[in-house]
Amino acid sequence: MRTIASVVLLGVIVAGGAYFGIPALSKDSYDVAAPIVTTTENNTTAEIVPTPEETENPSLPGTAGNSGVTITHVATPAQVKALYMSSWVAATPSFRAKLVKLIDETELNTVVIDIKDATGKIAFLTHDPKLTALGSTENRISDIDSFIASLHEKGIYVIGRIAVFQDPYMTEKNPTWAIKRKSDGAIWKDFKGLSFLDPSNKAVTEYTVAIAKESYAHGFDEINFDYVRFPSDGKISDIAYPNTDGTTSRADIMEAFFKDLHESVKDTGMVTSADLFGLVTTSTDDLGIGQVLEKTLPYFDYVCPMVYPSHFGSGWNGFKNPADHPYEVIKISMTKAVERAKAIGQDPLKLRPWLQDFNIGATYTAEMVKAQIKGTYDSGLNSWLMWSAANTYTRGALANE
Repeated sequence: MRTIASVVLLGVIVAGGAYFGIPALSKDSYDVAAPIVTTTENNTTAEIVPTPEETENPSLPGTAGNSGVTITHVATPAQVKALYMSSWVAATPSFRAKLVKLIDETELNTVVIDIKDATGKIAFLTHDPKLTALGSTENRISDIDSFIASLHEKGIYVIGRIAVFQDPYMTEKNPTWAIKRKSDGAIWKDFKGLSFLDPSNKAVTEYTVAIAKESYAHGFDEINFDYVRFPSDGKISDIAYPNTDGTTSRADIMEAFFKDLHESVKDTGMVTSADLFGLVTTSTDDLGIGQVLEKTLPYFDYVCPMVYPSHFGSGWNGFKNPADHPYEVIKISMTKAVERAKAIGQDPLKLRPWLQDFNIGATYTAEMVKAQIKGTYDSGLNSWLMWSAANTYTRGALANE
């Protein structure tokens, strides 16, 4: 599989040269081995499964091409009820079939699939030769077009998730895009050894837009932008932030990125959403990472705070262990978010919380998962997304269809 892909991609590089200011990459940049684990925003890991054998490239957008698939989109449901599916699971028919069956049999109507995860790799081959030339694409989900088409046939809404700024692949391949260390100018890395792209770099914005447009052309109905922030852990004091003159805050830099992203895709028909830290709902500062609810809501169709109860610190709102209080955490957080959305004239139904179905902070039973859903509804909202990095979900927490 690698040999075939390398020959094709090398030809594109020779013909196409640089893209977004990146020099043409060497052939060995395409010899990519599957990682052992995936990193996720909630700091949990998922088992990696082998990628399938290479198949024909997907069809061109809007046509019945090599794979015979005509690209379509479905409308956003009035009430989104989603589960997350990693690209590795989406690449494994036996595993993904179990999750599709769960959607078929329950109230779920939406799936969120990784386009680019926190490894920096795009999970399918693209039609854009400039993206291909960057070496960040791999044939992980070899039948992406036909898989999305099969979901659409069932009436399932498909959201594609892009991990934007945490990107160890692209920061190594093009260090000029990376956040640097203040001390020596080298690439800054967090405690897990992961590096971040610079949110103020316009080439990074162009790259993100290109991935989003390409993914929409493959049939993803909505593009979800995750890791839209500055680093949150590691030696933060050694980050050479781009606003060194002190005239532009991190929150302003992030808002400028959101605005540029919005302007670049608004005429495509693409539905967009952004993931934010859960604390953004109740905190008025930017948490040191550039995320402010009011500076995000105007630029996306939906905003998805990750209000996992396990990720709120001891003492938050008087709870010794917030993970033990799933209903209260969601209700308090999202009620405040609703109030803030209304205060700036934004539709509160643009808010869709990410909920927890994993055992961090407490063992999550069906009743605890259901309590989060109830907390969402009781805050005046009607949509939610369920996260499990392991892609295993509590059937008893979901109502029958």
